[in-house]
Amino acid sequence: MHISEGILPFPWAAFWYLVLVPFVALGVRRLNAISREDLSLKPLVGLLAAVVFIISCMPIPVPTAGTCSHPCGTGVAAILVGPLVSVLIAAVSLLIQALFLAHGGLSTLGANTFSMGVVGSFAGWLAFRGARRLGGSLAVAGFVAGLLADWATYAATAFILSLGIRGEAPLAPLFVKVVLAFLPTQLPLGILEGVITAGMVTLLYRKRPDLLVKMRVITEKELPVHA
Repeated sequence: MHISEGILPFPWAAFWYLVLVPFVALGVRRLNAISREDLSLKPLVGLLAAVVFIISCMPIPVPTAGTCSHPCGTGVAAILVGPLVSVLIAAVSLLIQALFLAHGGLSTLGANTFSMGVVGSFAGWLAFRGARRLGGSLAVAGFVAGLLADWATYAATAFILSLGIRGEAPLAPLFVKVVLAFLPTQLPLGILEGVITAGMVTLLYRKRPDLLVKMRVITEKELPVHA
């Protein structure tokens, strides 16, 4: 998902920065709001930023696409602190990776953050909420959220890459080619991310269900009997 420096033409790179700005602004506003409600949630946001940074810091190069594959971590972040704050977490993680690890570029930071932070976070959050409304357990909803957050991120990345590099070529055939380039790595990585997300959510439910109530992931009625 780390689109490399120089892959996107400047107009497209600037466009994705502009698209990202309102999400970052809303994320800052949301972070300030939850901090006012409970200051103890700020360390959790920092911890989630570290988790997303580490999870997304294991790239598998995809030379034919000019980028790489890796788990994202924004699914679990969106579940716990909401998709808008998860956008901020992704932006910070990707900025540090671009500056110090050469994973992705500064010119493509807007595009990378949009695909992983915006699309991934909202896809994961909506999938989790939808699965829970349909009666899915925390484990099932967490798995679906992690899986779809990952795959949505790479679908968005494929679309962004196709728009940026197609020139006069038709968009659809190029998009299909980029998606096919991702498939060998991203299909299993998406499943792995689903397992990781489900494991983290269920672990919190067993060890600190009060945190899940505080973050409105579950209600008090869903607390385990021993809590």
